[in-house]
Amino acid sequence: MDRKNKIAIVNSSSFGTIFPEHLERLHKLGEVEKFTLDSELDGKTLAEKLYGFNMIIASITPFYTKEFFEHKDELKLITRHGIGYNNIDLEAAKKHHTIVSIVPPLVERDAVAENNITNLLNVMRQTSKAYQAVLQDKWEERAKFVGNILSGKTAGVIGVGNIGSRVAELLNYGFRCEVLGYDPYKTSEELEAFGAKKVELEELLQRSDVICICASLNEFNYHMLSEKEFNMMKRNVYLSNTARGALIDESALVSALDNGKVAGFATDVLEVEPGRSNHPYVQFSNVIMTPHTSAYTMECLEGMGNKCVTDCEKVAKGILPDRSIQTESKYLI
Repeated sequence: MDRKNKIAIVNSSSFGTIFPEHLERLHKLGEVEKFTLDSELDGKTLAEKLYGFNMIIASITPFYTKEFFEHKDELKLITRHGIGYNNIDLEAAKKHHTIVSIVPPLVERDAVAENNITNLLNVMRQTSKAYQAVLQDKWEERAKFVGNILSGKTAGVIGVGNIGSRVAELLNYGFRCEVLGYDPYKTSEELEAFGAKKVELEELLQRSDVICICASLNEFNYHMLSEKEFNMMKRNVYLSNTARGALIDESALVSALDNGKVAGFATDVLEVEPGRSNHPYVQFSNVIMTPHTSAYTMECLEGMGNKCVTDCEKVAKGILPDRSIQTESKYLI
């Protein structure tokens, strides 16, 4: 074991829990410690907390900012226990010689796509509410839980990339939906391959009975669904978000739920996580909120954990990991 390696597992509650062999492999590389840190921790304080650790297995929070890298000592690697990396300043990482790597998209594709539709169906069919009635010995009140089918609906998919393309396939081939896809980075031919018709966002919002949000978060689409966009939607539209919470202006969605424009909303993500029981969404009985668990399947967690450990093993040998998105480092052979 090389005592020079110190590995921090930050805000990833699932890593090593279900698959302890991943932790065992890390311990062969050096010291390993788990951290649970405030998601809004400033860069300097974060650097101080992680002083001495030269590899980080990172979750979606906290944010590894320019300030973090300016105050951080040696850091060879940040390997994301996931796909998204909007919480890492890649330019600052490059200046600091820190390699940044992610999980191959296919590892999460089926798990997240399936959960987007699972949550959508839950809210459309009032499944959780009906189950709660059974627990309260209110079986006879079942007529309260009349829902809507998904089959044959016009379904909009915002972001038809790795996850969204699978959602489009499931909606088209599994539920016989007319699928409208909005993705400025994809061609009509690419979307058609997954059973979706390429449209502009306005048309998608105006025509869709259900909307699945699957886009990556970037500087151009923050709060892409705000008051203006909700006003364009059909009345009684259903939405499901398994992408990033900040794609939606939460106050605008609360208003749309309040006035009945949105018939139901399922979300696995929030703009600020973790969410709490006083979140504005929770006041609505037609909202389902889950704690960012779309990737929480045995198959997905095994693949994600294995990738992160393999990244650490490679960097310990001076080898660049696969799926590195920041590749320049003095620590490579």
